[in-house]
Amino acid sequence: MFRRKKRWTDPLIPELMELVGEEHVLYHRSDLIAYECDGFTLVRGEARAVVFPADTGEVAAVVRHLHRKEIPFIARGAGTGLSGGATPLGGEVIISLVRMKQLLKLDLENRTAVVQPGFVNLKLTRSIEGDGYYYAPDPSSQYACTIGGNVAENAGGAHCLKYGVTTNHVLGAEVVLPDGEVIRLGEDGIPDIPGYDLLGLVTGSEGTLGIVTEITVRVLKAPEAKQTILAYFDDVEEGSRAVSDIISAGILPAALEMMDRTAIEAVESANFPVGHPLDVEALLLIEVDGIAEGIPSQSSRIVEMCRRRKVREVKVARNEREAAAWWANRKTGFGAMGAISPDYLVQDGVIPRSALPDVLEKIREISRETGLRIANIFHAGDGNLHPLILFDGRKPGEKEKALAAGSRCLQVCADAGGTITGEHGVGIEKIEEMRLVFTEEELQAQIAIREVFNPDNRLNPNKLFPQPGRCAEVKQERQRTVQGK
Repeated sequence: MFRRKKRWTDPLIPELMELVGEEHVLYHRSDLIAYECDGFTLVRGEARAVVFPADTGEVAAVVRHLHRKEIPFIARGAGTGLSGGATPLGGEVIISLVRMKQLLKLDLENRTAVVQPGFVNLKLTRSIEGDGYYYAPDPSSQYACTIGGNVAENAGGAHCLKYGVTTNHVLGAEVVLPDGEVIRLGEDGIPDIPGYDLLGLVTGSEGTLGIVTEITVRVLKAPEAKQTILAYFDDVEEGSRAVSDIISAGILPAALEMMDRTAIEAVESANFPVGHPLDVEALLLIEVDGIAEGIPSQSSRIVEMCRRRKVREVKVARNEREAAAWWANRKTGFGAMGAISPDYLVQDGVIPRSALPDVLEKIREISRETGLRIANIFHAGDGNLHPLILFDGRKPGEKEKALAAGSRCLQVCADAGGTITGEHGVGIEKIEEMRLVFTEEELQAQIAIREVFNPDNRLNPNKLFPQPGRCAEVKQERQRTVQGK
């Protein structure tokens, strides 16, 4: 599988090879560079090794071995995470789950599927769409991200407004605990079983409680019909108020997305332009779905509400091909920033919908004060903001300025009654910002829960929660990174 030299100096390497096979262990510096970080690239570290187990048994064997030797370790999916959750900080062994990529079982009668954690999100929908089914959680990285990673971060996506985030679609899981014990959580296909919701606890725990090696998910019957609406606004506030109008009217779109002028410039400069005007201040991309007879009425009402908010133009997709082009354009949003900026940092705050106009204005103030452009592309329907802070890492001080601007954006969200992450997770990026929404007592209560599962803090150590001593180290690490030292 991998090019390999036959000599090593670390005694752990041959021990890992014995467990998963020589060709499934990386340990040379040149091989480990790709695992220095995830999608949060401003902090990097070096893993001791990367192992690629083939199944639950091999994961458990590796974990038991590392547990006995008191060696820290991290589970990793596709590396598309955006908060540093898979970044090694102190020589951890990375357990990559990408070989575990099978669709193990499909039960369309009961609308469930069983997958391994390395199974790619979009592949599940493509595997069942011919039978009229789909998997609802759809992060923008769904063409690459894995369902195991989605479980770790409790990922969302454009359609979580109506259909919920990952936790609403996970019915059961097989989990390897930090000592190597294998347990099952949930009852496959049986919702709301008695007792503590340990499955819900593990989902979104950012890989700090256990390693998920098998997942049972809910799949949905495709709606009879759907319609996509695109609206352009010359005023961001008017577009924001249109979002509240739609929800207040009792309409629950499948998706309700917003992009501002800077984001529009980026997506139109990248690989999937669709002809958005570059002089509008914002656009809304709205999808309604459901029973065919009700779709035209919902679409008409949304069009009318947009017109009441001084929309420049509002149009309904003429066919599925046009709607698909609009959505492809939207889903390239993060990557498209590379067309207009050398670097960017994305944030992930959540606010009440009613606070959208005020929060977006405060983010614009941060942009003006720092001199950094901030693009906004986000899930407007549920108030999940993604300010993208554009900077040039080659310029001294700009990385530090971008990090500070990102923290200020999260402070604005917290002050508005929101929180610091909706789907990207805390990882190492937002550790200090956890104090914006939790008291010390609340943080200690959550750490106590982690210690039940992960008492030695060897599984994905020093992530998610601020801890005495280590927080200051991570902060200094970030500062050294942004200063290029």
